[in-house]
Amino acid sequence: MATDRRADVVWNGSLIEGSGSIRSTTSGAIGEPGVSWAARSEDETGGKTSPEELIAAAHAACFSMALSSGLAKAGNAPERLDTSATVTFQPGEGITKIALTVEGVVPGIGEDSFRQEAETAKANCPVSKALAGVPEITLDARLAN
Repeated sequence: MATDRRADVVWNGSLIEGSGSIRSTTSGAIGEPGVSWAARSEDETGGKTSPEELIAAAHAACFSMALSSGLAKAGNAPERLDTSATVTFQPGEGITKIALTVEGVVPGIGEDSFRQEAETAKANCPVSKALAGVPEITLDARLAN
């Protein structure tokens, strides 16, 4: 069964001087954060978010779910996965890179097997597939000590 998710955004003004906000989402879970060009293209976000930050959150969450599922199916359910996704946005070019990093606490698995499961999750999570046009998606996967 297909599931639809929706987000509604309002934008006021020009690209550089304007700003907007996420007005609603299906779940209501992310509130109504503001979005702006400055939050997208500069280090100072002014408390606003960007499409790239939202993509990073979606990619980290989706990858973590896919990795957890793959590990469990292989007989090594994780105790914990700490995942981050860093999305690089270059004005005029778009998203040029995504760097995924995961550290896992996974009883009964070796480093190589963990890395293989992580590579499979990176290749197959739905958000990774949706982002297939990004020129570079890297993965750093390791077990916690």
